[in-house]
Amino acid sequence: MINYLWFLLAALFEIAGCYAFWMWLRLDRSAWWIAPGLLSLVLFALILTRVEASFAGRAYAAYGGVYIVASLAWLALIEKTRPMLSDWLGAALCLAGAAIILLGPRLHSS
Repeated sequence: MINYLWFLLAALFEIAGCYAFWMWLRLDRSAWWIAPGLLSLVLFALILTRVEASFAGRAYAAYGGVYIVASLAWLALIEKTRPMLSDWLGAALCLAGAAIILLGPRLHSS
């Protein structure tokens, strides 16, 4: 369960870092947004290493589902745009896949 906390924190910092660049390049905000964006992306990378997984690729794959859900929450809370039902259905499928990747039985070690 602690993995999901790390995933949520990683998603927050990744989305915030990318959004800082989005604001600079797409919303004509100051280039000063790059600095907190870079810091946020560094924190994202560091936080993602805290996930308990035997392989980085498996941790990143499982993280993908959490990232999708967090992105839709960002869309709703920060960008004030309501996600569609199909967005949430797709996110639920991705989150189920993430749980299978992270928590599923391992038939062999590689």
